[in-house]
Amino acid sequence: MSRHKAAMRIGLHTVMETLDPDCITSLNTRPALDSVALLSQALTTRGYSYVPAARTQALLAGQGFSDAATLAADWPQFQASWERLCLDNYMADGGRYRKRRHATLTAMSGQRSFVVEPHQPHFQSREYNALNGGIARHYQPVEHAVVHGATLRSVVALGCEIFGLRSPNANWHIEVHQFRIEAGSEQLGLPTPEGVHRDGVDFVLMLMVQRRNVEQGVSTIYDLQGNPLRTFTLADTLDMALVDDERVLHGVSPIVPQQAGQFACRDVLVVTFRRKV
Repeated sequence: MSRHKAAMRIGLHTVMETLDPDCITSLNTRPALDSVALLSQALTTRGYSYVPAARTQALLAGQGFSDAATLAADWPQFQASWERLCLDNYMADGGRYRKRRHATLTAMSGQRSFVVEPHQPHFQSREYNALNGGIARHYQPVEHAVVHGATLRSVVALGCEIFGLRSPNANWHIEVHQFRIEAGSEQLGLPTPEGVHRDGVDFVLMLMVQRRNVEQGVSTIYDLQGNPLRTFTLADTLDMALVDDERVLHGVSPIVPQQAGQFACRDVLVVTFRRKV
């Protein structure tokens, strides 16, 4: 095993071994279901939820999506796939700091499994993305091993479970986005170059994959009038944020290298859920 893969594996095991007491009980089926209900309730009452890494790990491993050992075995190839993302050539600001891949899925009402749809472009209207919206953007697909791997299957299943409590009869149009934002001495890395925004969907799940040599990248949730509601940083692998996109706005501050002259990046998985008409 390479040193890089070994480090990734150690990182995920570290998350597993540092579960706080409240999360340990979530490895049993019933408490995990209660945690899902609480997260769905938070979306109802606040419109967002921040989930620390240990709790995310417990949720993923505790509801029969995949066990902890299966997730740990899949994680190295999942995380390493961010090294093979492709440059985003649609950046209207001329920036070359973002790399990404994209996939489209469908999940039926009450189901936690999904069907991978034929590869298709990503589209947002300018109402939701004034910088890059208004055109069909064609990105390279998420790799087959990633989209069918235990990690992504578990993350999407968790989203179906949480958001399905809010919309129990919904069939979901799901889009998977792998993002890498790079920062250097000559350019800031902008995780949300469109600024404070909505995505034009129903729900958004954001999962931290890794941060390397990065400072800043602070997430802020706003109400629809632009008033800040909560600030947090997705700092640790598996830190997660859930957003009701119809009720709140969100944005992330630019990232800068922690140590000048060395490579710096912020790798995030974003999964959006929209009710199919």
